[in-house]
Amino acid sequence: MSIARIAAGCLLLSCLLGAHEAEAQRYRRQQRFADNQGRIYYRGPLRVTLGGGVALYSGDLAKSLADKFPDFSISAGLLYRLRPHFQAGFEGSFFRLGSRDQLPERGLAFQGNNGMATVFLRYEPIQDYSAYATFPGQAPILQPFLKAGAGLLLYSPKTYRGTTRPTAGTSYLEPERNDYPAMAAVLPLGAGLSIRAGEQFRITLEGAYYFTTTDHLDDVSARGNPALDDGFATGEIKLEYRIWR
Repeated sequence: MSIARIAAGCLLLSCLLGAHEAEAQRYRRQQRFADNQGRIYYRGPLRVTLGGGVALYSGDLAKSLADKFPDFSISAGLLYRLRPHFQAGFEGSFFRLGSRDQLPERGLAFQGNNGMATVFLRYEPIQDYSAYATFPGQAPILQPFLKAGAGLLLYSPKTYRGTTRPTAGTSYLEPERNDYPAMAAVLPLGAGLSIRAGEQFRITLEGAYYFTTTDHLDDVSARGNPALDDGFATGEIKLEYRIWR
């Protein structure tokens, strides 16, 4: 048997095995499940999400919106439908927080860079008929949702004296703790509206509030009210892209 025939045989076997594996993966992705009414549905699709918007500090340093410095928020993540009405997601984000002091006699201000990773569950009240195997339809054009989850926050604030955002010449105060960047847990609660923009895309408007387990998000605890933990909110516009069903 010639080397050419052996090579051709190996190539054919490789193609057959590859096709079998691709079919097995397609079957696993398209495996059927039944909801509480016995209706058959598929899990998925898997979507990639990219978002950007604004982040807003919430804590005892500043209560009034006029004293807070709204800043940027960007995020990227994955979203996967587990069953009709429920999607699970993972998201990583980076954002900046800041504010000035509500007490002129104290005269503090801060700015902090933050990184966060969260997992969450999203509940969608409107039936999505594109999930079902029998008599499938299109996903709804407008889909409101609620979301809740948990995650970890890495935060690194800098405090200074002033009433405006910091500049290149700002002189920062000694921090209240010496382990920045520090870590805390977060519990996000949010709501939003997802809009169908084609077969592959959805545009999402989302707002969320994040409860944290730290009072040092602003590097002001002993100088403020250490009995209350800080928090923050984000508002983002996100693009969702389906990468496979």
